[in-house]
Amino acid sequence: MTRTIKALVYGDVDLNLIDGSAVWAQSTVQALSLAGCETRLVLKSPVRTGRLVDPLAGLPGVTVVRPYEERLVAGQGTHPLSPAQASQLLARLDGDEPCDLLVLRGRRLVTRVVADGAFDGRIWAYLTDIPQSATEMTEEAREELGRIAVASRQLLCQTEELRCFLESWVPEACGRAVLCPPSVPEPVFPVPEQDRPHEPLRLVYTGKFAPRWNTLPMTQLPEVLAEQGVRAELHTVGDKIHDDPAHPDFKEAMTQALRGAPGVHHHGGQPREQAMRIAAECDLGLGWRDPVLDASLELSTKVLEFGALGLPVVLNRTPAHEALLGADYPLYVPGRAGLTEAAEAVARAAGEPEARRLAADRCREAARRHTLDSAAVRWRGHLDRAFPSAPASVTGRSRPLRVGVAGHDLKFLTRLLDHFRALPGVDVRLDTWSALARHDPVAGRELADWADVVVVEWCGPAAVWYSRHKRRGSRLVVRLHRFELDAEWPRQVDIDAVDQVVCVSPYYKRRALDVTGWPDAKVTVVPNWVDTGQLDRPKAPGARFRLGMIGIAPSRKRLDLGLDVLEKLRAHDRRWQLSVKSKPPWEYWWVWNKPEEREHYDAILRRMQNSPLLEGAVVFDEFGPDVANWLRRIGHVLSTSDDESFHLAPAEGMASGAVPALLPWPGADEIYDRRWIHETPEAMAEAIASLVDTEGGWEAAGAVAREQVREGFALERVAAAWTGLLTSDGM
Repeated sequence: MTRTIKALVYGDVDLNLIDGSAVWAQSTVQALSLAGCETRLVLKSPVRTGRLVDPLAGLPGVTVVRPYEERLVAGQGTHPLSPAQASQLLARLDGDEPCDLLVLRGRRLVTRVVADGAFDGRIWAYLTDIPQSATEMTEEAREELGRIAVASRQLLCQTEELRCFLESWVPEACGRAVLCPPSVPEPVFPVPEQDRPHEPLRLVYTGKFAPRWNTLPMTQLPEVLAEQGVRAELHTVGDKIHDDPAHPDFKEAMTQALRGAPGVHHHGGQPREQAMRIAAECDLGLGWRDPVLDASLELSTKVLEFGALGLPVVLNRTPAHEALLGADYPLYVPGRAGLTEAAEAVARAAGEPEARRLAADRCREAARRHTLDSAAVRWRGHLDRAFPSAPASVTGRSRPLRVGVAGHDLKFLTRLLDHFRALPGVDVRLDTWSALARHDPVAGRELADWADVVVVEWCGPAAVWYSRHKRRGSRLVVRLHRFELDAEWPRQVDIDAVDQVVCVSPYYKRRALDVTGWPDAKVTVVPNWVDTGQLDRPKAPGARFRLGMIGIAPSRKRLDLGLDVLEKLRAHDRRWQLSVKSKPPWEYWWVWNKPEEREHYDAILRRMQNSPLLEGAVVFDEFGPDVANWLRRIGHVLSTSDDESFHLAPAEGMASGAVPALLPWPGADEIYDRRWIHETPEAMAEAIASLVDTEGGWEAAGAVAREQVREGFALERVAAAWTGLLTSDGM
């Protein structure tokens, strides 16, 4: 970052008590401080102990706001702030000193802040307490999460699994959901090295005490282990005991167990560093929970906290834990397992040194990937993208640079518009045409008179209109794609009024010059953008055997040639599948009205019904914005079209780590590396099969493809080129 970013942080969190949410608040503030933010942490409750708050107050750029002590809210401070009180207070603090982003945790809290509307576009919502299964995701919940997504700048997700689930159910989340995994501090003291466990074996648990966290049965482990010939003791740290209405006897039973259960040593609530010191003197961490939590898409910080100390952890086998530690991690407690099985996992750690060492190494490595420093790097990346630096030519202006954007379909500009709006010293307005040739001329005239720069998307009627109504002294930039060259609009544009025509590929620049006779200096090439950060996600098992196609209408997309590739592959290996993400052709009236188009798709559908090699091998997935999630299952993205101006699908696939495979449509070799281009469907199938049959071949090719798209089409690079066009810097 090159400018100071001001953050407000508030969560439905009591920082008097040590639990996962309190650890989140502490580590978020620490990471933001390391990332260079000026951060105000607003407390939910009066301070009764400073063990979590005091270490934050001394961090660079951090201010702790104590609402009750500073008399910012009415009352004596006996109760935590309600979501309504918190929303009002945050708005008041923002009025006194505006923030650039508001980081919130807690669904009820975020819902209230969104409803009040004071922070639209500035909310960075950390989502954990949301439905995490299809049965829980009601229509009401979807609508609520959709409203949160629309009002938020970013949705912060702990795990890839949570991000993908959210995007699958809430289309508004696509493009806004980013990974923000938990982080843990590295120990500030020497961690003792132990060749062998203590005698008796020391187990440790830190955090809250709750029924689903199995903290009550944990206190029985020393006795159960003794019956198996393993001497053990349990050390516990924490002071938050849940008073759960569903388990009315839990709080009393838990309190009694901590006070007097055999082999249990309870250390009470401790500052975080002291809790880490206690855990470091133990042999084995406990993260075992009730199986009802196995479906959770969140990641327990216990693994990371203990891993930072070199401790192996006994925990449930879940998708999130397997992604973190591997499916072969030796200290998983089997699903639906009880106290006996948990004790067996502990006994395995005690009696099998190799298993204990492997588990410790895995936990230690996981913790290394989730340090505060790595969290600060992630935050810095998110913030740099959200708050770009002001262009040099804009700084020092007496007023903002006024940028107008016009057109009937702005879908290819969405993230560029976000970038324009985020630029300091730039003001953006839209003139959205209701149809290709239908608009409000009064609104258009107002925009033309107001703007310093007008960007027209598509060289259609809007480009013609603005070229004839350009204000003297303003700039006009027109982007031309493909279909416009087959119409008369480019020839109707007053090219003398246009400062720059942007084409997305060199081939279409040449075609535009040939068709129109425009001066070469008026036409430049800026490729389509690819959000590499959103698309770069771990591949799902089996992805290497799945082809993908995005968009199959009109017929020039040539799904039939994609089926040729699939048949060729399946003739040798029936594992191959093809996934198609597209609207059906009959949903495009301009396609389905043509008899030849209907005949083309009728032949394709009959072929899929009658071909033994295609039976059950083609899946049609719903069209939608969840492309990044969908691409996790795709190992190869096909481009079999007769003609394309750019074809974004292969580039998006490359960003995901999929291998692109293209037929030689005109200009393809000026956009994509020739290694990905094949003369025929048969040659394409042979190249794809060879990659998969070569050990490490598919992975290596995917890594090369990913790097190529970062170098050529990454959103940041394309946005910088467009910024130059708007400001006339370097173009």
